[in-house]
Amino acid sequence: MATTQQTSTKQDILEYLLKHSKATAVELANFLDVSPQAIRRHLKDLETDELVIYSVSAQPSMGRPQHVYHLSRGGRQHLQKSVNRLSDGYGEFAVSLLDTLAETVGRDQVKSILRKQWERKAQEYREKVGTGSLQERVATLIELRKAEGFMAEFHAVESDASGAERFIFVEHTCAISDVAESFPSVCGHELEMFAAILPDCTVERTHWLIHGEHRCGYLVEKS
Repeated sequence: MATTQQTSTKQDILEYLLKHSKATAVELANFLDVSPQAIRRHLKDLETDELVIYSVSAQPSMGRPQHVYHLSRGGRQHLQKSVNRLSDGYGEFAVSLLDTLAETVGRDQVKSILRKQWERKAQEYREKVGTGSLQERVATLIELRKAEGFMAEFHAVESDASGAERFIFVEHTCAISDVAESFPSVCGHELEMFAAILPDCTVERTHWLIHGEHRCGYLVEKS
């Protein structure tokens, strides 16, 4: 039982760092309701496993400098594996296949194929999302993305001067990250896809994993 609890706490630490980019041991302890001493032991284990790294904050006016923890690249990959139903080999196979196609028919033709694929995906999503309220549709879209290996969530944001409904849609992990790194055009197609799924809304990218940010984010606003 103790080992299971420790594993769960370590997973909670990794997920917190994924969503918040960084944290101190005290911040993690307060959020997870675990003693700072226990959190530091977990962090030491995660550091040994090369899943987290830390930087040292500026010297406080009193006391010792604080360690600020971040996910390592390995930590992000570990979390991706834990939420993605597909094995690593599928991502590598997809990239290899697309590289072979690019060598055979050219990258422009591959981009055209990828666009067609996202158009089909948009139609599939749109049928499943349906025609309910914007909140209902975004919630359904989140569940569809989670089922495909994305760690996704959404929340409402304050309406603008027009009073239009607005939601932030966030993906903390990317199930197609291997493909996106080699063929970044797929990210543009995803943005187009979300706009097609929600035709009565404007969809704007706010964060982008490929640009070094810790999540992909989209602002969805009712037109």
